[in-house]
Amino acid sequence: MKYNDWDIGGEVVKEDSRYTVTDNTNLNNLVVSRTRLRPNKSTSGHRHAGQEEVYIFTNGTGQMELDHKIFDVKKGDTILIEDNVFHKVHNTGDFVLDFICVFDGRRTQ
Repeated sequence: MKYNDWDIGGEVVKEDSRYTVTDNTNLNNLVVSRTRLRPNKSTSGHRHAGQEEVYIFTNGTGQMELDHKIFDVKKGDTILIEDNVFHKVHNTGDFVLDFICVFDGRRTQ
């Protein structure tokens, strides 16, 4: 399957005043997820035991929090999240912060 311009296909799985999350579950083992985080909002922080993730920022500016260490992120940045590391994204800009996440779809949380 091919998608263009950061479109991942899939279906909206979460939407509230903070963000819209779309997941593509067409693969057997991986999920490709896109989050559109609104200005001055943050994701819910969480961790996954036994799981790694990759975040690719496709638009905007903000901050990434990994185990409570915070650093700036922007379009073009790729973040590798190791097993069981707490992670959270903050949109500190005036525009939507977009990022794509790839993770093991077999996880239970």
